[in-house]
Amino acid sequence: MKVFLQAIVAQVLLNPYIFWRGYQALPQKRCWRVPYALFFIVELTLYFTGFFFHTWLPDNLMIAIEKICGTWYIASLYITLCLLVLEVVRITQKRWQWLPRLITAHWGRMKSLCFLLIVLGVSILMVKAHRTVMYPTVRSLHLTLPKGSSTRDSLTIVMMSDLHIGEMVDKTLVQRYVQLANKQHPDMVVLVGDILDYESRFAEKAHIEEDLQRLQAPLGVYMVYGNHEYRANRHAKNRWFRKTGATLLVDSVVMPDSTFYLIGRDDYVNKRRRKPLHALMAHVDTTKPIVVLDHQPWSFAELAMNGVDLGLYGHTHYGQLWPYPLLMHAVYECPYGYYRKGHTQYYVSSGIGFAGPPYRVGTASELVVLHIKFR
Repeated sequence: MKVFLQAIVAQVLLNPYIFWRGYQALPQKRCWRVPYALFFIVELTLYFTGFFFHTWLPDNLMIAIEKICGTWYIASLYITLCLLVLEVVRITQKRWQWLPRLITAHWGRMKSLCFLLIVLGVSILMVKAHRTVMYPTVRSLHLTLPKGSSTRDSLTIVMMSDLHIGEMVDKTLVQRYVQLANKQHPDMVVLVGDILDYESRFAEKAHIEEDLQRLQAPLGVYMVYGNHEYRANRHAKNRWFRKTGATLLVDSVVMPDSTFYLIGRDDYVNKRRRKPLHALMAHVDTTKPIVVLDHQPWSFAELAMNGVDLGLYGHTHYGQLWPYPLLMHAVYECPYGYYRKGHTQYYVSSGIGFAGPPYRVGTASELVVLHIKFR
């Protein structure tokens, strides 16, 4: 919902620009221009209906509006990028006259052709982007930790982060996640924050806790808070988590069996009450493997200084939509993938779910399988 409301900037700025350039490119016939204008009128009417009346509209209607306007919001970003490239071509052509005569002699037709190619190209991109989030990939990672015990030499962990269960990530999609996780036959499943998107009522109405209860792992299912768990009805979310059958770790230390430690951090958004890692590890036997679950990937140095072996994170979505992945590298030490700092290893997942409209461009929805060997 928040992403939908924030899209007002794109609606106000990008729609007029796209409409103007498209109107210039289309043939000067009513059969083309009238439907084209109607498309923008209908889309803007839907968006502002949802924007101003979202608290009164029924959930089913509001979700439909979010899907339609969210799809156009993502498409408009890439249409605008294409149009800006054409603006560069147009400006440089005026200055240097570098385009072939074949193109300049039929400039009107070329504008119509470019319009059609942009529409076709962005449509194909959107279909692929939607399939990416609907059918997550399984990413396997083989790690060796420098500690171990005489009773366990390996461990398989299924890691899912950023499910964002809500209006867009519904019961059907969560069931797909659960089936995919169970196919990996893990020893343990960890859900690394942002399990719910904004409100818990969508998960409650659909009884999605029953689907999470079907996760199969002999050492259990563990989850930690993400920043979205602190948005809206936090206490209702906490009650719902208890129904899932998973163990909620909030600045907690557990031993799923006697061979290793699992530490779940409170989310960084609650940094005033979040305990420092050294306090959590006061009574931890550091000769045994230590795995830390922490939603936001900020605390790499802290883990390395305290002798943690493996840190698992989510949160970034790796930008979700290109070109945002390029910006992620300027924000985070490691915005995605495997990373090592000293003797500590890290994995930052791009998430199995998504925020806002159900699309990913240049990033993957992933379920991570960690095949861990102990020395």
